[in-house]
Amino acid sequence: MEIDIRGPRFGAALTLAVLAIAFFTGSVWVLALQTAVFTLGAIRGPHRSPYGIFFAKVVKPRISPTKEREDSRAPQFAQAVGLVFCLVGLVGGFSGIAPLFYVATGFALAASFLNAIFGLCLGCEMYLIIKRFSRTKETVGA
Repeated sequence: MEIDIRGPRFGAALTLAVLAIAFFTGSVWVLALQTAVFTLGAIRGPHRSPYGIFFAKVVKPRISPTKEREDSRAPQFAQAVGLVFCLVGLVGGFSGIAPLFYVATGFALAASFLNAIFGLCLGCEMYLIIKRFSRTKETVGA
């Protein structure tokens, strides 16, 4: 499915805000909230996550029509990568290993910052690299 490219970037901005709150307050519960959002995005796709639905229902009708669309698989993979970092952060937070909480949350925070501010989706880039290498491997093995 193709999605409006502005949706994932909007979601990254909301993610940036939520993760900044979790990081700077040390709140495991705020991180758990973002983990739930990433879980839905990873399973159902970014356009069906809470942030994606909010973008589609509230933001998109108020902005100009999109000129660019993208395949939703790369942003969905990026949601899964964010989910992994948040899960690691939750393990750190709930087990009392503060450095694990802060490092994992910090990595997710940095990735959402790059996406929200510069449009650089690290998880999407990882997806494309994996896809490229798996395609090359199939070609070489054939």
